Amino acid sequence: MFKYGVALKSLWIKECIRFLRIWVQTLVPPAITMSLYFVIFGNLIGSRIGEMGGFSYMEFIVPGLIMMSVITNSYSNVASSFYSTKFQKSIEELLVAPVPNYIIVLGYMGGGMTRGMMVGFIVTCVSLLFVDIQIHNIFVIMATVILTSAVFALGGLINAIYANSFDDISIIPTFILTPLTYLGGVFYSITLLPEFWQNVSQINPIIYMVNAFRYGFLGVSDVDLSVALGVILVFITVLFTLALTLIKKGVGLRH
Repeated sequence: MFKYGVALKSLWIKECIRFLRIWVQTLVPPAITMSLYFVIFGNLIGSRIGEMGGFSYMEFIVPGLIMMSVITNSYSNVASSFYSTKFQKSIEELLVAPVPNYIIVLGYMGGGMTRGMMVGFIVTCVSLLFVDIQIHNIFVIMATVILTSAVFALGGLINAIYANSFDDISIIPTFILTPLTYLGGVFYSITLLPEFWQNVSQINPIIYMVNAFRYGFLGVSDVDLSVALGVILVFITVLFTLALTLIKKGVGLRH
């Protein structure tokens, strides 16, 4: 690992510079979008809903909205960047370089995680304009945001590996990621659902990420914290192994 530290650092920094160079497109829009969520769902609708889980509706949805921004930006950063590398044929330089495949995975993964967490921090700062944020367990917050951003950075990489056009990198976010996020307990507690739908909701992995993150802020969760963190770790292991295998076999990379 340390032998290839320079390569990993270079790839990671390149990925960070890429999205920081166009920060108006990568960092500002999520803050504006989340501000609209805070105003519409938090102030306007939230005032009519009242409390949820013993907290004001605004307090309840803030962790979910922060996590939603982390998820979407971690995913989209890697998906767009890696596919652009394929499209420009510069991926060939990486494949022939004396660098292990896991360094390539970690480099792109690190760039996606960095953008996801930066946007999460910005959204957190924006949320302070609307509600006083309380912190129950900072270590759970940090662990959850790091692990979750890793999951979706890997997901974005796998999407980009299979993609054959720029349209392909928008299919998964539009038809899978967005519905799972909105049904992942961001705006409601799954305890409000009938028992059958509560059980169905537990198939959605984002439920575990949102609730673990919410526990770090509010100390409440619809799922067991250890189970939630365990599920996230399993997804990281599976997706990292899959990404590594796909790059090793040259799926979508060698023609």
